[in-house]
Amino acid sequence: MKLMVVDDSSTMRRIIKNTLARLGYNEILEGENGVQGWEVMDANSDVDVLITDWNMPEMNGLELVKKVRADERFKDIPIIMVTTEGGKAEVIIALRAGVNNYIVKPFTPQVLKEKLEAVLGINEG
Repeated sequence: MKLMVVDDSSTMRRIIKNTLARLGYNEILEGENGVQGWEVMDANSDVDVLITDWNMPEMNGLELVKKVRADERFKDIPIIMVTTEGGKAEVIIALRAGVNNYIVKPFTPQVLKEKLEAVLGINEG
């Protein structure tokens, strides 16, 4: 499974990538903004999950989500928004744009695991 992590914070990308690696996901691509994230995804049309920040320079996460959803190759992939924008209005905007799940920073590895399993349809127990 190939996961795409897009965040302008290299520290946050590292935290997310390390958490994903501990969960057994080893194919992790990354981008530091929406433009770079889109370029990587466009070149790797087999990306299975997108995990993106909202607030980034050049192209923000919401714009990236809309671009991804508009592309036939990615219209059904799970998208998780990871952001400091935790207000109800922001969550609704993100969900309407096509985000499948939402994580508010700061978060624990357990929260990322649960949200990822939720969008992938993995049930424990």
